Amino acid sequence: MELKNTVPWGRSFEEYKEIFSLTENDLLKYILGCGDGPASFNADLTSKGGKVVSIDPTYRFNVDQFKSRIEAVYNEIMPQMEIYKDKYIWESIFSVEELGKIRISAMEKFMVDYEKGKNEGRYKEASLPNLDFQDGQFDLALCSHYLFLYSEQVDLEEHINSLIELCRVAKEVRVYPLITLNGEISPHLNKVILELKRIGKTTYLSDVNYKFQKGATQMLVVKSV
Repeated sequence: MELKNTVPWGRSFEEYKEIFSLTENDLLKYILGCGDGPASFNADLTSKGGKVVSIDPTYRFNVDQFKSRIEAVYNEIMPQMEIYKDKYIWESIFSVEELGKIRISAMEKFMVDYEKGKNEGRYKEASLPNLDFQDGQFDLALCSHYLFLYSEQVDLEEHINSLIELCRVAKEVRVYPLITLNGEISPHLNKVILELKRIGKTTYLSDVNYKFQKGATQMLVVKSV
């Protein structure tokens, strides 16, 4: 992976709570954040006494590389958000300008915490579908804006293998969103659910409070017990 090919775009702690319907009890669990990138979830939850590990292939880069790439990506994405703002629901986030402030705030928190978190083992360079964790190591795994969203880039087999791996390392898995970049329900979703049920997993779709990308109103929940 080259840094110029990455698109770091960090979401806030409050967004994670809404995206994954996280309760106060959920936040007491040992959590794996998959594909977290420069989100502030790890930094904020750790500061509140929570226990979380974030994984992402971009964690091979240092904080200065992240900062440089974030600045470049921000200047690319924000004009695009203005052009395509009709694809989004401006309720919890009221404007493109506010979105920019939320993203920058989240990514700045991440960058302040990043080196310390790497030293503490809270940020690990890793990629699905092969994770170097023990069976059932985590209570809850959260996969944000990767599986299903990138259905054109990530094939069905990798979706299935990735979710099986997440189920191996965590007792419960939550994935959001379930639509593609084009705003359509992922063509992989039903086939993934069928395969997970076939191997004995409990799966269901759950409504979420988070409203931003049109059509992204549900998460997939998978439980091993």
